[in-house]
Amino acid sequence: MNRVILHIDMDAFFAAVEQMDHPEYRDKPVIVGADPKAGAGRGVVSTCSYEARKFGIHSAMPISQAYKRCPHGIYLRGRMERYQELSRRIMKIMQDFSPAVEPVSIDEAFIDITGCIKLFGEPRAIAQKLKDCIKQQTGLTASVGVAPSKFVAKIASDLEKPNGLVIVEKEKVKDFLRPLPISRMWGVGKKTEPVMQKLGIQTIGDLADYSQSKLIKYLGKAGVQFWNLANGIDNRTVVPYTDAKSLSHETTYHEDTDDTAKLKQTIFYLSNEVSRGLRKGNMKGKTITLKIRLADFSTFTRSKSFIHYINSSKEIYDVAMQLFDSFNRMGKKVRLLGVAVSNLDNSIGEQMSMFDD
Repeated sequence: MNRVILHIDMDAFFAAVEQMDHPEYRDKPVIVGADPKAGAGRGVVSTCSYEARKFGIHSAMPISQAYKRCPHGIYLRGRMERYQELSRRIMKIMQDFSPAVEPVSIDEAFIDITGCIKLFGEPRAIAQKLKDCIKQQTGLTASVGVAPSKFVAKIASDLEKPNGLVIVEKEKVKDFLRPLPISRMWGVGKKTEPVMQKLGIQTIGDLADYSQSKLIKYLGKAGVQFWNLANGIDNRTVVPYTDAKSLSHETTYHEDTDDTAKLKQTIFYLSNEVSRGLRKGNMKGKTITLKIRLADFSTFTRSKSFIHYINSSKEIYDVAMQLFDSFNRMGKKVRLLGVAVSNLDNSIGEQMSMFDD
Protein backbone atom coordinates (compact mmCIF):
# COMPACT_ATOMS: atom_id res chain seq x y z
CA MET A 1 0.00 0.00 0.00
CA ASN A 2 1.30 3.45 -0.93
CA ARG A 3 1.80 5.76 2.03
CA VAL A 4 -0.23 8.95 2.26
CA ILE A 5 1.27 11.61 4.50
CA LEU A 6 -0.06 15.07 5.32
CA HIS A 7 2.03 18.00 6.48
CA ILE A 8 -0.12 20.58 8.26
CA ASP A 9 1.39 24.04 8.73
CA MET A 10 -0.58 26.79 10.43
CA ASP A 11 -0.48 30.10 8.56
CA ALA A 12 1.59 32.81 10.33
CA PHE A 13 0.43 31.17 13.55
CA PHE A 14 1.34 33.65 16.31
CA ALA A 15 0.39 36.67 14.21
CA ALA A 16 -2.84 35.01 13.04
CA VAL A 17 -3.85 34.34 16.64
CA GLU A 18 -3.27 37.99 17.53
CA GLN A 19 -5.32 39.15 14.54
CA MET A 20 -8.12 36.76 15.48
CA ASP A 21 -8.18 37.85 19.12
CA HIS A 22 -7.82 41.56 18.26
CA PRO A 23 -10.02 42.46 15.27
CA GLU A 24 -8.38 45.91 15.12
CA TYR A 25 -5.13 44.19 14.02
CA ARG A 26 -6.68 42.49 11.00
CA ASP A 27 -5.34 43.43 7.56
CA LYS A 28 -2.44 45.22 9.27
CA PRO A 29 1.26 44.30 9.53
CA VAL A 30 1.63 42.41 12.83
CA ILE A 31 5.09 41.39 14.04
CA VAL A 32 5.40 39.07 17.04
CA GLY A 33 8.77 38.94 18.76
CA ALA A 34 11.13 41.21 20.65
CA ASP A 35 10.46 44.85 21.50
CA PRO A 36 11.88 46.92 18.60
CA LYS A 37 12.54 49.93 20.86
CA ALA A 38 12.18 52.32 17.90
CA GLY A 39 14.78 50.42 15.89
CA ALA A 40 17.26 49.91 18.74
CA GLY A 41 15.77 46.70 20.12
CA ARG A 42 17.51 43.32 20.33
CA GLY A 43 16.16 39.88 19.54
CA VAL A 44 14.37 38.59 16.50
CA VAL A 45 10.99 38.24 14.80
CA SER A 46 9.13 35.09 15.91
CA THR A 47 6.31 35.34 13.37
CA CYS A 48 4.79 38.06 11.25
CA SER A 49 1.50 38.41 9.39
CA TYR A 50 1.31 38.22 5.61
CA GLU A 51 0.71 41.97 5.55
CA ALA A 52 4.10 42.41 7.24
CA ARG A 53 5.80 40.03 4.82
CA LYS A 54 5.05 42.44 2.00
CA PHE A 55 7.73 44.67 3.57
CA GLY A 56 10.30 41.87 3.39
CA ILE A 57 9.97 40.88 7.04
CA HIS A 58 10.37 37.21 7.95
CA SER A 59 10.88 34.93 10.94
CA ALA A 60 14.30 35.08 12.64
CA MET A 61 15.01 38.53 11.18
CA PRO A 62 16.62 40.93 13.71
CA ILE A 63 13.81 43.01 15.20
CA SER A 64 15.76 46.22 14.55
CA GLN A 65 15.85 45.44 10.83
CA ALA A 66 12.14 44.64 10.80
CA TYR A 67 11.40 48.02 12.39
CA LYS A 68 13.43 49.84 9.73
CA ARG A 69 11.40 48.14 7.01
CA CYS A 70 8.05 48.68 8.68
CA PRO A 71 8.12 51.28 11.49
CA HIS A 72 4.32 51.60 11.42
CA GLY A 73 3.79 47.89 12.07
CA ILE A 74 2.10 46.49 15.19
CA TYR A 75 4.87 44.98 17.33
CA LEU A 76 3.82 42.48 20.02
CA ARG A 77 5.77 40.48 22.57
CA GLY A 78 3.55 37.44 22.13
CA ARG A 79 1.39 35.35 24.47
CA MET A 80 2.85 31.84 24.59
CA GLU A 81 0.18 30.41 26.88
CA ARG A 82 -2.50 31.41 24.36
CA TYR A 83 -0.53 29.92 21.45
CA GLN A 84 0.03 26.68 23.38
CA GLU A 85 -3.66 26.45 24.22
CA LEU A 86 -4.65 26.69 20.55
CA SER A 87 -1.83 24.36 19.50
CA ARG A 88 -3.11 21.62 21.81
CA ARG A 89 -6.60 22.02 20.34
CA ILE A 90 -5.24 21.79 16.80
CA MET A 91 -3.20 18.67 17.59
CA LYS A 92 -6.30 17.09 19.13
CA ILE A 93 -8.24 17.77 15.93
CA MET A 94 -5.50 16.03 13.93
CA GLN A 95 -5.65 13.00 16.23
CA ASP A 96 -9.35 12.68 15.43
CA PHE A 97 -8.28 11.81 11.86
CA SER A 98 -5.38 9.46 12.63
CA PRO A 99 -3.46 8.17 15.65
CA ALA A 100 -0.20 8.66 13.71
CA VAL A 101 0.43 12.37 14.40
CA GLU A 102 4.00 13.65 14.69
CA PRO A 103 4.20 17.23 15.97
CA VAL A 104 7.18 19.07 14.50
CA SER A 105 6.70 22.34 16.34
CA ILE A 106 3.96 24.31 18.04
CA ASP A 107 2.29 25.06 14.68
CA GLU A 108 3.03 22.11 12.38
CA ALA A 109 2.79 18.34 12.27
CA PHE A 110 2.87 15.28 10.03
CA ILE A 111 -0.07 12.86 9.85
CA ASP A 112 -0.01 9.40 8.27
CA ILE A 113 -3.53 8.76 6.95
CA THR A 114 -2.67 5.62 4.96
CA GLY A 115 -4.89 3.43 7.09
CA CYS A 116 -7.71 5.96 7.41
CA ILE A 117 -8.72 6.38 3.78
CA LYS A 118 -11.50 3.76 3.90
CA LEU A 119 -12.93 5.52 6.95
CA PHE A 120 -12.69 9.18 5.89
CA GLY A 121 -12.48 9.07 2.09
CA GLU A 122 -9.83 10.03 -0.46
CA PRO A 123 -6.74 12.04 0.58
CA ARG A 124 -8.03 15.32 -0.87
CA ALA A 125 -11.31 14.96 1.01
CA ILE A 126 -9.49 14.15 4.26
CA ALA A 127 -7.14 17.11 3.90
CA GLN A 128 -9.97 19.50 3.13
CA LYS A 129 -12.11 18.22 6.00
CA LEU A 130 -9.15 18.61 8.37
CA LYS A 131 -8.62 22.20 7.21
CA ASP A 132 -12.34 22.90 7.66
CA CYS A 133 -12.37 21.44 11.19
CA ILE A 134 -9.39 23.55 12.24
CA LYS A 135 -11.04 26.67 10.84
CA GLN A 136 -14.41 25.93 12.45
CA GLN A 137 -12.99 25.04 15.88
CA THR A 138 -10.21 27.61 16.18
CA GLY A 139 -10.93 30.34 13.62
CA LEU A 140 -7.46 29.82 12.07
CA THR A 141 -6.34 28.64 8.65
CA ALA A 142 -3.83 25.91 7.86
CA SER A 143 -1.96 24.95 4.71
CA VAL A 144 -1.70 21.25 3.91
CA GLY A 145 0.61 19.23 1.70
CA VAL A 146 -0.36 15.66 0.74
CA ALA A 147 2.30 13.29 -0.61
CA PRO A 148 3.78 9.79 -0.31
CA SER A 149 6.67 11.07 1.86
CA LYS A 150 7.38 13.58 4.62
CA PHE A 151 9.87 15.53 2.50
CA VAL A 152 7.49 16.12 -0.39
CA ALA A 153 4.50 16.79 1.89
CA LYS A 154 6.43 19.51 3.73
CA ILE A 155 7.44 21.24 0.50
CA ALA A 156 3.88 20.98 -0.83
CA SER A 157 2.34 22.60 2.25
CA ASP A 158 4.45 25.72 1.72
CA LEU A 159 3.75 26.33 -1.96
CA GLU A 160 0.28 27.90 -1.85
CA LYS A 161 0.22 29.65 1.53
CA PRO A 162 -1.92 30.91 3.12
CA ASN A 163 -4.82 28.44 3.31
CA GLY A 164 -3.28 26.21 0.66
CA LEU A 165 -3.86 22.59 -0.30
CA VAL A 166 -1.35 20.89 -2.61
CA ILE A 167 -1.50 17.18 -3.48
CA VAL A 168 1.43 15.32 -5.05
CA GLU A 169 0.71 11.81 -6.29
CA LYS A 170 3.44 9.17 -6.15
CA GLU A 171 3.97 8.94 -9.91
CA LYS A 172 4.37 12.73 -10.15
CA VAL A 173 6.87 13.26 -7.33
CA LYS A 174 9.97 13.69 -9.52
CA ASP A 175 8.20 16.04 -11.92
CA PHE A 176 6.95 18.05 -8.95
CA LEU A 177 10.42 18.38 -7.43
CA ARG A 178 12.55 19.00 -10.54
CA PRO A 179 11.83 22.70 -11.23
CA LEU A 180 11.93 23.83 -7.60
CA PRO A 181 14.94 25.94 -6.48
CA ILE A 182 17.55 24.14 -4.43
CA SER A 183 16.69 26.39 -1.46
CA ARG A 184 13.47 24.37 -1.09
CA MET A 185 15.52 21.33 -0.09
CA TRP A 186 15.26 20.18 3.49
CA GLY A 187 18.60 20.97 5.15
CA VAL A 188 19.94 23.33 2.48
CA GLY A 189 20.74 26.53 4.34
CA LYS A 190 22.97 29.57 4.02
CA LYS A 191 26.15 27.49 4.09
CA THR A 192 25.13 24.56 1.89
CA GLU A 193 23.28 26.50 -0.84
CA PRO A 194 26.36 28.45 -2.08
CA VAL A 195 28.37 25.20 -2.22
CA MET A 196 25.70 23.58 -4.38
CA GLN A 197 25.43 26.62 -6.63
CA LYS A 198 29.19 26.52 -7.23
CA LEU A 199 28.69 22.94 -8.39
CA GLY A 200 26.10 24.17 -10.90
CA ILE A 201 23.16 22.90 -8.85
CA GLN A 202 20.37 25.47 -9.04
CA THR A 203 17.27 23.28 -8.87
CA ILE A 204 16.26 20.05 -7.16
CA GLY A 205 16.31 18.48 -10.62
CA ASP A 206 19.96 19.47 -11.04
CA LEU A 207 20.70 17.77 -7.72
CA ALA A 208 18.80 14.63 -8.72
CA ASP A 209 20.95 14.34 -11.87
CA TYR A 210 24.25 14.99 -10.09
CA SER A 211 26.80 12.27 -9.38
CA GLN A 212 26.41 10.73 -5.94
CA SER A 213 30.16 10.21 -5.58
CA LYS A 214 30.86 13.88 -6.32
CA LEU A 215 28.22 14.99 -3.85
CA ILE A 216 29.88 12.88 -1.15
CA LYS A 217 33.24 14.44 -2.08
CA TYR A 218 31.94 17.99 -1.62
CA LEU A 219 29.22 17.52 1.02
CA GLY A 220 30.25 14.40 2.91
CA LYS A 221 27.70 11.78 3.94
CA ALA A 222 24.94 14.40 3.74
CA GLY A 223 25.39 14.32 -0.04
CA VAL A 224 23.72 10.89 -0.22
CA GLN A 225 20.72 12.10 1.78
CA PHE A 226 20.34 15.18 -0.41
CA TRP A 227 20.53 13.03 -3.56
CA ASN A 228 17.93 10.59 -2.24
CA LEU A 229 15.49 13.35 -1.33
CA ALA A 230 15.96 15.06 -4.70
CA ASN A 231 15.02 11.77 -6.35
CA GLY A 232 11.94 11.38 -4.18
CA ILE A 233 13.47 8.70 -1.95
CA ASP A 234 12.35 9.25 1.64
CA ASN A 235 11.38 6.24 3.72
CA ARG A 236 11.04 8.03 7.07
CA THR A 237 7.85 7.14 8.88
CA VAL A 238 5.57 9.40 10.87
CA VAL A 239 6.56 8.92 14.51
CA PRO A 240 3.87 9.87 17.06
CA TYR A 241 4.89 12.17 19.89
CA THR A 242 7.88 11.04 21.93
CA ASP A 243 9.36 12.43 25.13
CA ALA A 244 10.99 15.85 25.16
CA LYS A 245 14.70 15.58 24.32
CA SER A 246 15.89 18.82 25.91
CA LEU A 247 14.88 21.83 27.94
CA SER A 248 16.50 25.23 27.39
CA HIS A 249 16.32 28.90 28.22
CA GLU A 250 18.14 31.84 26.64
CA THR A 251 18.27 35.61 26.69
CA THR A 252 19.41 38.34 24.29
CA TYR A 253 21.01 41.44 25.76
CA HIS A 254 19.65 44.86 24.82
CA GLU A 255 23.28 45.89 24.35
CA ASP A 256 26.27 43.64 23.68
CA THR A 257 28.28 43.20 26.87
CA ASP A 258 31.61 41.96 28.17
CA ASP A 259 30.75 42.66 31.80
CA THR A 260 31.86 39.42 33.50
CA ALA A 261 29.64 39.93 36.55
CA LYS A 262 26.61 40.52 34.32
CA LEU A 263 27.37 37.47 32.19
CA LYS A 264 27.75 35.24 35.26
CA GLN A 265 24.51 36.60 36.69
CA THR A 266 22.75 35.73 33.43
CA ILE A 267 24.10 32.18 33.46
CA PHE A 268 22.90 31.81 37.05
CA TYR A 269 19.42 33.03 36.05
CA LEU A 270 19.25 30.74 32.99
CA SER A 271 20.45 27.73 34.99
CA ASN A 272 17.80 28.36 37.59
CA GLU A 273 15.04 28.67 34.95
CA VAL A 274 16.07 25.42 33.27
CA SER A 275 16.29 23.68 36.65
CA ARG A 276 12.83 24.95 37.54
CA GLY A 277 11.40 23.56 34.29
CA LEU A 278 13.04 20.19 34.88
CA ARG A 279 11.73 19.92 38.42
CA LYS A 280 8.28 21.00 37.32
CA GLY A 281 8.20 18.12 34.83
CA ASN A 282 9.90 15.64 37.20
CA MET A 283 12.79 15.43 34.74
CA LYS A 284 16.56 15.07 34.96
CA GLY A 285 19.26 15.25 32.31
CA LYS A 286 22.83 14.15 31.64
CA THR A 287 24.11 16.82 29.22
CA ILE A 288 24.50 20.56 29.88
CA THR A 289 25.01 22.87 26.91
CA LEU A 290 26.01 26.53 26.91
CA LYS A 291 25.09 28.64 23.88
CA ILE A 292 27.02 31.84 23.19
CA ARG A 293 26.29 34.34 20.42
CA LEU A 294 28.87 37.07 20.02
CA ALA A 295 28.43 40.65 18.83
CA ASP A 296 29.22 39.65 15.22
CA PHE A 297 26.35 37.07 15.35
CA SER A 298 28.77 34.11 15.35
CA THR A 299 27.20 31.41 17.51
CA PHE A 300 28.88 28.62 19.48
CA THR A 301 27.78 25.77 21.74
CA ARG A 302 29.81 23.94 24.34
CA SER A 303 28.57 20.80 26.12
CA LYS A 304 29.50 18.45 28.94
CA SER A 305 27.86 15.13 29.79
CA PHE A 306 27.66 13.12 33.01
CA ILE A 307 27.09 9.48 33.90
CA HIS A 308 24.35 10.42 36.39
CA TYR A 309 21.20 12.51 35.89
CA ILE A 310 20.91 16.00 37.41
CA ASN A 311 18.33 18.78 37.68
CA SER A 312 19.63 21.05 40.46
CA SER A 313 20.29 24.67 39.56
CA LYS A 314 23.67 24.63 41.34
CA GLU A 315 24.99 21.67 39.35
CA ILE A 316 23.72 23.14 36.08
CA TYR A 317 25.21 26.55 36.93
CA ASP A 318 28.58 25.10 37.95
CA VAL A 319 28.92 23.22 34.67
CA ALA A 320 27.66 26.14 32.56
CA MET A 321 30.21 28.41 34.22
CA GLN A 322 33.01 25.91 33.55
CA LEU A 323 32.02 25.91 29.88
CA PHE A 324 31.84 29.70 29.83
CA ASP A 325 35.24 30.18 31.53
CA SER A 326 36.91 27.81 29.07
CA PHE A 327 35.46 29.56 26.00
CA ASN A 328 37.71 32.04 24.18
CA ARG A 329 35.61 35.02 23.13
CA MET A 330 38.61 36.59 21.41
CA GLY A 331 37.82 39.88 23.08
CA LYS A 332 34.35 40.11 21.54
CA LYS A 333 31.27 41.17 23.45
CA VAL A 334 28.36 38.78 24.04
CA ARG A 335 24.96 39.25 22.39
CA LEU A 336 23.11 36.15 23.64
CA LEU A 337 23.52 33.41 26.24
CA GLY A 338 21.58 30.18 26.56
CA VAL A 339 21.64 27.13 28.82
CA ALA A 340 20.15 23.75 27.93
CA VAL A 341 19.89 20.31 29.53
CA SER A 342 19.41 17.29 27.27
CA ASN A 343 19.51 13.48 27.38
CA LEU A 344 16.47 13.70 29.61
CA ASP A 345 14.89 10.99 31.74
CA ASN A 346 11.28 11.20 32.90
CA SER A 347 11.08 7.83 34.63
CA ILE A 348 11.07 9.69 37.96
CA GLY A 349 7.67 11.20 37.30
CA GLU A 350 5.00 12.16 34.83
CA GLN A 351 5.70 12.93 31.20
CA MET A 352 6.17 16.60 30.28
CA SER A 353 3.89 18.36 27.88
CA MET A 354 5.72 18.97 24.61
CA PHE A 355 4.62 22.58 24.75
CA ASP A 356 6.17 23.42 28.12
CA ASP A 357 8.53 26.40 27.97
